[in-house]
Amino acid sequence: MRIILVGYGVVGKGVTTILARKYTEKVKDNGFSPKIVAIADIDGAVINPRGLSPEKLEAIRQRGYPISADPEFGHKGMPALDVIESVEAEVVVEVTPVNIKNGEPALSHITRAFKTGKHVVTTNKGPLALAMPALTELAEYNNVYLRFSGTVGGGTPMLEFAKKCLAGDKILAIRGILNGTTNYILTEMSQNRVTFQEALANAQKLGYAEREPSMDIDGFDTACKVVILANWILNKKITLKDVDRTGIRDVSLQALDEASKRGNTIKLIGSIDGDKATVKPTEIPKNNPICVSGVLNAITFFTEFAGEQTLVGKGAGGIETASAVLRDLLDIRHKLATKILA
Repeated sequence: MRIILVGYGVVGKGVTTILARKYTEKVKDNGFSPKIVAIADIDGAVINPRGLSPEKLEAIRQRGYPISADPEFGHKGMPALDVIESVEAEVVVEVTPVNIKNGEPALSHITRAFKTGKHVVTTNKGPLALAMPALTELAEYNNVYLRFSGTVGGGTPMLEFAKKCLAGDKILAIRGILNGTTNYILTEMSQNRVTFQEALANAQKLGYAEREPSMDIDGFDTACKVVILANWILNKKITLKDVDRTGIRDVSLQALDEASKRGNTIKLIGSIDGDKATVKPTEIPKNNPICVSGVLNAITFFTEFAGEQTLVGKGAGGIETASAVLRDLLDIRHKLATKILA
């Protein structure tokens, strides 16, 4: 399988590291021989149609920016769209930064890949939050696969758990803590009795929150994940504008103290129940299975037959999210093999 990697930040480096390390281990055990034939980033690209060796990938990672300065395979200033258009590959792995205003440049990368007959694996929530129904339709029209397990839960297989482990059951509702940054802030406030601003500053110092943290604390990140869950698991054709969203800026120590007296706490909960998709600070019992602390994520699927099923795990991290990319690549490889056998 030939792969074009678009984006060479933390997750992109994690993808190259995992594929290089696993090439002779688990990946080959699955009959899967991945070759990264191109990496495109903001400064240009590195391209080798025969595949960039693990040694070359490591050399590129060690050298740092600009990647296009590679003396053998560098293409300075070459846009990612041109790489996707001109380089022969089966899959585009899209891991550029999230943009929820218009989904770019990831939206154009994904659509160009589809139109050139390439499957897509992405960890980018932006295009999915804004246009997931249209993207899934475009993938089907072009007879390619779109996979995105790293967009919800990072390395924790929340989407696969619902889609595969609960296959045959009917999922009635979904509820969860889907953002580690807000969960850390609310945990700090509750356990250490610090203000929202103090907890946010701590999160920023530790690298959990961005300098401009609105994506997390205003609930946009959680809302994006709610959209993906609603479309992929519950077949609801919604986008970001359909989510009723409230962030955590107004959660006070007093509110947390009052909740604690009742044996509860407050968490930012994303939920899909019936036609309602919501993100809001919600009081929940401290003994509720999704009441996890720190940067953990947790999700509960309410099912018709199996009852409540809860999954807990780390929701972010470069290497963890990159592991989700590997799962998606293996899933595409399996589906392609099944098609050939059929």
